Amino acid sequence: MTAIEIVRPGGPEVLVPATRVVPSPRPDEVLIRIHAAGVNGPDVFQRKGLYDPPPGASDIPGLEIAGDVVAVGRDVTRFVVGDRVCALIPGGGYAEYAVANESNTLAIPDGLGMAEAAALPETFMTVWLNLFQRGQFKAGESVLIHGGASGIGTTATMLAKAFGASTIITTVGSDAQRDASMRLGADLAIDYRSEDFVEEVARYTDGKGVDVIVDIIAGDYVARNFAAAAINGRIVQIGVIKGAAKELDLFPMLAKRLTHIGSTLRSRTAAEKAQIIRELEAAVWPLIRQGAVKPQVYRLFDFRNARAAHELMDSGRHIGKIVLVTPAADRSLQAAVDGSATHSA
Repeated sequence: MTAIEIVRPGGPEVLVPATRVVPSPRPDEVLIRIHAAGVNGPDVFQRKGLYDPPPGASDIPGLEIAGDVVAVGRDVTRFVVGDRVCALIPGGGYAEYAVANESNTLAIPDGLGMAEAAALPETFMTVWLNLFQRGQFKAGESVLIHGGASGIGTTATMLAKAFGASTIITTVGSDAQRDASMRLGADLAIDYRSEDFVEEVARYTDGKGVDVIVDIIAGDYVARNFAAAAINGRIVQIGVIKGAAKELDLFPMLAKRLTHIGSTLRSRTAAEKAQIIRELEAAVWPLIRQGAVKPQVYRLFDFRNARAAHELMDSGRHIGKIVLVTPAADRSLQAAVDGSATHSA
């Protein structure tokens, strides 16, 4: 099969097509012929040499895929050959085939195509884990979502809206991103290029601050999040795009009784991921089937052109998810791949 290798740590140019052996499923795994694969922040960090795959995982990047089952392990009971599925995997998604643990594989919800399904597992599970499980978000609370136009940001906005947020504030990097964020449910979208989100949050909330903050940025945002949080606020760190905070005054955290937690999804066990999936299937899948929540797909690339997909990812200009498409995809999906046009879900 063709797969995308990271030939050395670096920029998008290090993503190079190569020939690999098609993996064989273990007893509790399914082999999926991939039609589409999502592009995510962890893929970028892996490309840069900053995020190694977990022990035993494929060194091929890619954490979420959609396609059809072509083989099953001897202990698999939930799926049969021919099923249309999406899956969360610890690596191997930028390829024509990948294996997935049966418990981390899901039937594609009715009404979703392969590209949309490929934008589901990593992103929706990350938001559910961090905003709802660890952040303990509840109806009636306010939330600040950094990177509001990203895959994580758009998903967090939609789910916060669906589950009764009193106020949703996002940070974005352009007028187009602001408009998109507001359409998805944000009450206020702050352009971080020209506006101070701490000042804008204080103004919009009459000085109260927000109850929950979802942050993919880190760096100097850590201290600023402390300033923007409400008393007893929770800050969930799920990314470190700007790296570590150089200096940090912890007194505001103490004075406001803040909780600052962090987590990653990739390193969790298959059983832990399966528990998140069960909660998603119960709470979120009905919303997807109803059309109330839908993955936002921004642009499609031929998976052999993963370099261009990562160039767009690095630019930060996208709104929603970037998805790679393989030759197995149907003609309509292939026809949508042109590397330049925008394709909104």
